[in-house]
Amino acid sequence: MYIKQAFKGENDWWTYLVGVVIIGIAMVVGSVPHAIAIFSIGISDDNKLNSMQDPYELLGMLDSNLNLFLMLLSFAVGLLAIFFVVKFIHHQTLKSLTTSRNRIDWNRFWFAFFLWGSIVVIMIGVDYFINPGNFIFNFKLVPFLILFVISIIFIPLQTSCEEYLFRGYLMQGLGILSKNRWFPLIFTSILFGALHIANPEIDKLGNILLVHYIGTGFLLGIMTLMDEGLELSLGFHAANNLVACLLLTADWTVFQTNSILKDISSPELISLGEIFVPIFIIYPFVLYVLSKKYNWSNWGEKLFGRVTDN
Repeated sequence: MYIKQAFKGENDWWTYLVGVVIIGIAMVVGSVPHAIAIFSIGISDDNKLNSMQDPYELLGMLDSNLNLFLMLLSFAVGLLAIFFVVKFIHHQTLKSLTTSRNRIDWNRFWFAFFLWGSIVVIMIGVDYFINPGNFIFNFKLVPFLILFVISIIFIPLQTSCEEYLFRGYLMQGLGILSKNRWFPLIFTSILFGALHIANPEIDKLGNILLVHYIGTGFLLGIMTLMDEGLELSLGFHAANNLVACLLLTADWTVFQTNSILKDISSPELISLGEIFVPIFIIYPFVLYVLSKKYNWSNWGEKLFGRVTDN
């Protein structure tokens, strides 16, 4: 059982408290270069910081590839901190944080990666076919090639940091401390969604979009508990963010990149259906496909059962 892997190491409550503090400090330190870059733009003109109503306008003044690299850097540092905490504070192996299987199953990672990547590309393609006026061709060869290299290296580090933190470290820690599975599933999903509240799309679309992020947290948490490992959630998350970086951007999203397409539609025109359809239709379909492929069973026990050290 995946959560029970944490029993193999040091698992007193204070070790998780110390671990979270170390990881948080590491991510703050990793974000310092990004903050310096933004601050340097602001002070280059004394009036800029005072006149800008939207702080994301300052981000827009950075080269988009540099901005993406600096933004993702803190997650790379955070991932290293997670591995440090797990090894030296909990004396737990990376394998036990990743999966309950005898070895990490990379076939699972790639299946989820290509499954979700294909679905997202199809959804964008359908939207482009139905509403071509909402998109412009944004492709420029050299900036895109730089973007591609940054994305291929750092997006998996960013998504792995989030997965190892929420569906790995916190899921296991809260599971053995609460002695059940439902509490870490609910807590990590809500926390995962809530931490996206600073994203610019929340400002444009409203807090209702948090339903999407929380729902995505539940999807990834269910994948992890039902499949007894992180491989599927790691693949899903990496595919989602890579497509967001490389294929489609918009001026009001957190990833403003030199992508192939740019959405120029007004965010206010996005309907509730576009927010809720993925959560209540597409995500259940993904779970159905995965459950059939990997023969998931005993859903009640795996999602709501108790966690014991035996």
